[in-house]
Amino acid sequence: MRIAITADPYLPVPPTHYGGIERVIDLLVRELVHRGHEVTLIAHPASRTPARLIPYGREPHFGGAARARELVQLGAALFRLRSQVDLIHSFGRLAALLPVLPFRHVPKIQSYQRDSVPWTSVRRAVRFAGTSLVFTGCSSSVYRHRPADVSVGGEWHTIFNGVDVARYTCRPVVAPDAPLVFLGRLDPIKGAHHAIAIARAACRRLILAGNRVTAGPDAGYFDASIAPHLDGDRVQYVGEVDDAAKDALLGAAAALLMPIDWEEPFGIVMAEACACGTPVVAFARGSVPEVIRHGVNGLTCRTIDEAVAAVAALGTIDRRAVRADCDARFSAGIIVDQYEALYRSMIDRLRSALRRVVLN
Repeated sequence: MRIAITADPYLPVPPTHYGGIERVIDLLVRELVHRGHEVTLIAHPASRTPARLIPYGREPHFGGAARARELVQLGAALFRLRSQVDLIHSFGRLAALLPVLPFRHVPKIQSYQRDSVPWTSVRRAVRFAGTSLVFTGCSSSVYRHRPADVSVGGEWHTIFNGVDVARYTCRPVVAPDAPLVFLGRLDPIKGAHHAIAIARAACRRLILAGNRVTAGPDAGYFDASIAPHLDGDRVQYVGEVDDAAKDALLGAAAALLMPIDWEEPFGIVMAEACACGTPVVAFARGSVPEVIRHGVNGLTCRTIDEAVAAVAALGTIDRRAVRADCDARFSAGIIVDQYEALYRSMIDRLRSALRRVVLN
């Protein structure tokens, strides 16, 4: 198949540190190329990919003029490619598909990785594109507010995010005093302050890792809610970590804490922890009940007290089973199998429809 895949231009594919969506795109592109498909990636100029790269975007990315210019760049690239590819798969903004929406013989997929589906835009796009446009969410929670009428809200499929499990080492056993770990962006909705409270109540060490928010309304969160608790022993902050450090950090942990204060659409760090055999203790919001199978690859809870009890019950989780569940549900091969099947289904369906029109 000839496939065009788009990404927002803010981070390269793959990212150096933070950048969950870009990791998913990189995983998908590399596996598709490995399987022999002809892939064109439209993304940040510094992207490193085995696919054909069409670079676009330029800093700064904020501001109406800059965003409009990038939409025009991406839309123009897709318009030029419309007769050269079998399918277009967008991980960027839906608006960029506007130039190709009316071409109903070209299958188009819009993937959402965030809990912010623009339903008004979805309705308009479905009217333009008809059944040539379908949507995916990285969890069913992403599109929980979808209108029941497919002709209005579109056709949706859930395809989880995945990880390259070969990059992670399963540790079947960890030290009795192994720390708990929080890994993610350090802002209020990710719940690092809850992780500190849970670790302290459970009498466990905690290692915090991730990027600090330095701008916007939450710029003071780290200094106000995290820094006062750091003592270099019971509660440590190690900053951002690359893939190798992430594998070591998660693999040596008793559990990953994910006490989120929002409807997390997926949280790739959950799959990364599971690839290490490390169970996840998470608040049951957003995608968590879909990703975490209670008692199998982690424990779900709703309060700090319940999370403390979950930490005490970690011994009931088989870390080998955690990795096996990850292999079965979140490995690159499994995820790309699902996208590939959706691609073929859409291409076959539209070609069949076109043949019927010609014959009639």
